[in-house]
Formats: sequence, structure tokens, C-alpha cells
Amino acid sequence: MKMFKSIKWRLQLWYGLILVAVLAGFGVTAYQLERNRQFGRIDQELHRRIGMLANALHRPPPRRPEQEFFRPPRDQMRDDGPPMVPGNRPLLEFRLPAENAQLFGTNDPNGFYFRIIQVIEHGRQEIARSDNYHDLAEPAAAVQFDHFFDRQNHVDSGPDNPPAKLKTMDYHAERITADFLPSGEFIEVGCSVTPELKELQHTALNLTLIGGLILLVGLAGGWWLVGHALRPISEISATAVKISAGDLAQRINVAEAESELGQLAAVLNSTFARLETAFAQQKQFAADAAHELRTPVSVMLTQTQTALNRERDAASYKLTVEACQRAAQRMRKLIESLLALARFDAGQEILNRQRFDFSKTIGDSVNLVQPLADERGVKVSVAAEPLEITGDSERLAQVVTNLLTNAIQYNRPGGEVRVKLESQNGLAVLAVADTGLGIAAEDLPRVFGRFFRADQSRTGAGNAGLGLAISKAIIEAHGGAIEVASEMNSGTTFTVRLPKD
Repeated sequence: MKMFKSIKWRLQLWYGLILVAVLAGFGVTAYQLERNRQFGRIDQELHRRIGMLANALHRPPPRRPEQEFFRPPRDQMRDDGPPMVPGNRPLLEFRLPAENAQLFGTNDPNGFYFRIIQVIEHGRQEIARSDNYHDLAEPAAAVQFDHFFDRQNHVDSGPDNPPAKLKTMDYHAERITADFLPSGEFIEVGCSVTPELKELQHTALNLTLIGGLILLVGLAGGWWLVGHALRPISEISATAVKISAGDLAQRINVAEAESELGQLAAVLNSTFARLETAFAQQKQFAADAAHELRTPVSVMLTQTQTALNRERDAASYKLTVEACQRAAQRMRKLIESLLALARFDAGQEILNRQRFDFSKTIGDSVNLVQPLADERGVKVSVAAEPLEITGDSERLAQVVTNLLTNAIQYNRPGGEVRVKLESQNGLAVLAVADTGLGIAAEDLPRVFGRFFRADQSRTGAGNAGLGLAISKAIIEAHGGAIEVASEMNSGTTFTVRLPKD
């Protein structure tokens, strides 16, 4: 059934079964304890009255339940009947003492009754009974008496067959206790337990009603609790449907941020936010890439169309071809940069890791950009101690060259670029600082963005705004980090931190 495939129904069913089991166990235990309490009280009264009757017979006090019954010698037992009274005593005459009269008969408000039977030579003889001894107890007494005589006369004593002991039994609505005295008298005391049974029925009914009420309240509370706990799942599904339809601005309403589902909703909201940002960046990236490619394509189309409009001399055709070549080279550089970023994003860029001296790589990069620095009148100073690291030397040289080129191009005429390499806390730390105009504070978070240019003054010839983005991707692929600090009219410092191993 579809209902049992629902998490909500499964949790509710499991919760209900556990609640039913707990309530049933509690109810049965409470009922049994109450029954034992009531019948234990009755049994104490029955045993107390047997002791009084035994004392009234001027016999030794009755045995405790754990004591064995008296077993006459075999020479005093007949093969066809009960044991004879020692010395063939005459039948006892019993009178209940006045001080004990209120414990039995119609004088007893609790309705206790008794009967005393004496075992004689040829059988058994009743010697006394209370005035409220009724016929309902007769069958029970017969069962009691026969049981004792069977145990006394026809069962041999031994470890496997001990003699009979004090017996308490229920017969219909009667509670009866019987015992043999050592001299052979059989005493039976009983009472009606109808009031107790009715009280137990009332207790059982109350426990059932209370248990049913608790079960209903528990199921209702469980239904509300499960529904409230699973509500974020419905909101997550609804939000996901809206997002899949194209509305990336949708977010899950997190009412309980501390719960497990609330934490999941918070994580999903963060994921949706990053997804929205990624889509926005992809759209901007595609637009910027199209814009960057449109310029060289337009140059090539314009040059070729001009050349084809009329006949020109060889020199004009050469100039046209050279302009198309420059535009094509710019396109190739842009496409290679885009492909490199795509490989880094997909984790497909393979780094040629090896041990090398990073300071030597920095020196080679400085020599490479020195003509550009001389052309612009910028001084480059290097303070790099020998430092070996593990990584792709060519890719890291690309990063250093890019940072030096930017520092030279966007510096003041006659400015300075300071390069410093040192070891800090197990990391190789490279700092490239210039004395240029600096970057505005609001632009700093976007410096490493693709196609980003702070302003027109930071746009060089052929610069597509991908150099720093590629540099960041290379550094992060090495497990390092790159950051920027800048002040307007004071210069900019790029800091690279790389693990040595």
C-alpha cells in the first residue's frame, strides 16, 4: 500500500507499536501487583486464622509453609485408608473461644469461614464448622482433602516426591487454605473474594481506559511531532521544484535551524546560493568571453572586407594580413586561457610535480619581464633566499610572470616592484608589491574574477582579465592560497603561500 511507503506513516506505526507495548506491559504489571497485594493480604488473614484454630485445638502451632507435614510411621498406617489417630483417641470436641468468634461466621464482616476434620481409625469425621460455611466451598474442600491424603498416603517421601505442604487454592470466587496438624486434624479456612475480584475488574477497566487515553494522546502527539519534524522535507521538495523550473533565487524557510533537518535545509540553502552564484558567473563569463572574442573577429572581418573591396598593392595586403594575424593571436591566447580555466575547474589539469628551487624560478621570471620594466622605467628588486618546494615549476613560473607583468604595467612611471621569497611556518611565502595607484576597496573581492578589470587604466593591450583567475587556479591546484592587499595611491601587494612538500 502507498500509505506504508510513506516515512510519516512508518514512523507513526512504529511509534504506535512501541507505545502499545509499553502501555500493555505497564498495565499488566500494575494489575498483577495489585492482585498480588490483595490476595497476599487475604492469604495472611487465612494463615493467621489457621494458627488461631490450631491453638484452640490445644495442638502445636501450625507449620510454616516451608515446613514438611507430619508423616506417621508405616506401622500406624493402614493400606486402605488414612492414618489412625495415635492411641485411638475419641473424637475431639471443639469450641471456638469467644475472643476469636468475631473472626469467623456471621460475626465476621469479611466473611471468613472454617471447617475442621479429624482423621479417625475408619476414615474422617467433621468436628466443627462455622455457621457461614456454604455449599460452594464443599467441592473445594473435597479437592483439598483428597489432595492432602493422596500426598500423605500414596506418595513415598523422597527427594523427588516430598510430602504435602500447606495448600492455598482458588475455587470459583473462593480463596481457601488448608493444612494438616501433626496430630492428624485437617483445618480448612476460606473466604469469598468476590469484592476483590470486582475491584480487580474495576482496576483493569481503569487501566485500560487510562492506557487507551494515553495511547490516543500519544498517537496524536506523535502524528503532530512527526509531521512537524518532516515538514522541512516538503519545503525542500517544493523549493527544489521551483529551482528546477529556473527560479534560482528560491530558498528553504528554516524554522528550526538547530534540528537535523534544519541543518540540512541550511546546507541546501548554502548550496542553492552557490548554485545561483555559479549560474550568474557562468552567464557573465559567457557574455564576457563573447565580448572579448567579438573584438578580434570584428577586426578580422573589417580588414578582409576592406581588402576585398578594391584592388590594392602588395604592401596593403601585407598590412591587412598582419592585422588579421594579430587578431587571430589574441583570439588564440584567449581561447587557450579559457581552456586552461576549464581544465582547472574540472580537475583535469595534470601538474608535473617535482622538487625544484623556487628562488631560481623567480629569478628566471624577473629576467623575462626585465625588458618591459626597463621600457616603463620601473625598478625590480628581488630578495629571494634559496628555497626548494614540490610542484609544477612551469605553472608556478606562469604565476610569477603574470604577477610581475601586472605590477610593472600598472605601476607609476619610475616606480618600483619588490619581490620577496621566504619560509614561514613550513610554507613558501612569495610577496610581489608595487608602488602603483592601488585598487579600490570595493574592487578587491573581485580581483581574481574572470574578465575583471577595475577600470580602464588597468586594461593593457591584449589583456582579457584572465591572468589573475588562472594564477589563482594554479596556486589552489598546488594546495596553496593567494591574496591581495591594496591602498589607493600607495600600491598593491599580492601574497602567495605554497606548501613546501
